[in-house]
Amino acid sequence: MPDEPSPQDLAYFLVEAGLVSPEQVEAARAAAKEGESAVDVLLAQGVITPRDVAVARSLQLGLPLIDLKRHVVQPRALALIPEEIARRYHAIPLDIIGGELIVVMENPQDIRALEDISLRAGMRIRPALGVREDIDEAITLYYKSRGEIERQIDQIAPEPTALPEAPRLTPEEVAENPVSRVVELILRQAIRDRASDVHIVPDDGLLRVRYRIDGILHDALEVPLSVHAPLISRIKVLAGMNIAERRRPQDGQFVFVGDHGEVDVRVATADTVRGEMAVLRILDKSLSLMELDELGFLPEAMEAYERLYSLPFGMILVAGPTGAGKTTTLYATINRLDREEFNIMTIEDPIEYQFERVSQIQVNRQAGITFATGLRAIMRMDPDVIMVGEIRDQETARIAVQAALTGHLVLSSIHANDAVGVLFRLVDLGVEPYLVVSALVGVISQRLVRRVCEHCRMMVEASPEESRVYEEEMGTPLTHFYKGQGCHFCADTGYRGRTGVFEVLTLSEPIRRLLMDGASADEIREQAIREGMITMRRDGMIKVREGITTPREVMRNVYTIQ
Repeated sequence: MPDEPSPQDLAYFLVEAGLVSPEQVEAARAAAKEGESAVDVLLAQGVITPRDVAVARSLQLGLPLIDLKRHVVQPRALALIPEEIARRYHAIPLDIIGGELIVVMENPQDIRALEDISLRAGMRIRPALGVREDIDEAITLYYKSRGEIERQIDQIAPEPTALPEAPRLTPEEVAENPVSRVVELILRQAIRDRASDVHIVPDDGLLRVRYRIDGILHDALEVPLSVHAPLISRIKVLAGMNIAERRRPQDGQFVFVGDHGEVDVRVATADTVRGEMAVLRILDKSLSLMELDELGFLPEAMEAYERLYSLPFGMILVAGPTGAGKTTTLYATINRLDREEFNIMTIEDPIEYQFERVSQIQVNRQAGITFATGLRAIMRMDPDVIMVGEIRDQETARIAVQAALTGHLVLSSIHANDAVGVLFRLVDLGVEPYLVVSALVGVISQRLVRRVCEHCRMMVEASPEESRVYEEEMGTPLTHFYKGQGCHFCADTGYRGRTGVFEVLTLSEPIRRLLMDGASADEIREQAIREGMITMRRDGMIKVREGITTPREVMRNVYTIQ
């Protein structure tokens, strides 16, 4: 019978975590040379990995283990510790939370390192564990990006003072300027941080660069305001926009080659009282496609939607505001269809993901290819399934309806407040009600809500307002619910990741008759609920009951105007 490892021994926690057996530990002790531990032998033999050791040490010390590949190092924290110190102690500052600097370290018990880092930062240190290889890789990645951006900016603007009148630059001057490298570095870092948008905003005395990650904006960089003009001009050149026009809003797009392939970048600019701002939407083609099962559909909603996209013809519309995940739902639907049996064609702006066995057409207004003209062309290509990126105007709406009426399954997105609102949106676009009820078979309306962090969630008492809103939907008062308290894993927000809330409206005969008879949206909604439709707000409150999100998050994102 092998001796059990002592509770003070790191090997004990490896056994507790199920990473090794007591027999393996005993064998490693027997094989250990002078000065070696059983853990050293297990590592050398490949029985465990450095990450396994970090997991065990996390249990031993009661400290969180931070996966730096899934966390974003905040620039304000990075700026407090020189790269030399970070490399010396294999430690990287992660964030500033509650007046303390969160530092991910290989050895959080190194008192000298903790004191040195605290002295350099001028604040208290809250240590967390990390894997040495991950820490060193993150140091190289983040300090290199920050240092290179600063070096390039120094060449652009040695004096960090705002210029009274920004100089007008020619395209040739812009291309030769170090600002080109700055734009590249900003975009590369945004892609690494999984940002969906980059905001470049002039403020009093400085220029802010912000990343939107999981729907929330984070400050990424602050640079001298004198960089503003060349930075915006460079982005305009890349996007094919007019660099001389500064007052009129413009939009454009370009392809950026990131670390893992091509990324589409959509650019919009507008003049503000402090100067011209730009927003860059990042569409990373290398990200894996989500399955319908991963989007957050309730079982009843999923069953209803599966019946809809299994129909041989008709129109299905996905509704929601910008950033609600409509394209993700459409792509996940296409991924479910039989691409060998059906001829599936799409018209998109832009194409965010390329499918095998699907013919995809990119909108190109300069070449005369719009949603409407592209849809007309598709109609002559013997399609079975047609996806239209978005229905924006009367012409596209009418052609899509005609396609659905002539034996095609048409999928598209539309901006509407909720599922019932889509019916009236189509009528507003000039589609006659009798055509709407003939062509449309179903509508999905959706929003995104943040998920409660599983690492720090606790049961808390509901406020009177939260309880009232919950009771309006569910019929019973809410006394307690899960809420994240904030931790290293969620950057002290209490949320980590997002999920969808949905309502699926199937156009039954009673609903068709109501629309033809001029019924109001409330009357149609009531009929849909009687037939079993789960509204987005109810869907959200069910997810509150299941501990997935919070009442406040549902109230913030799932709104209807009635």
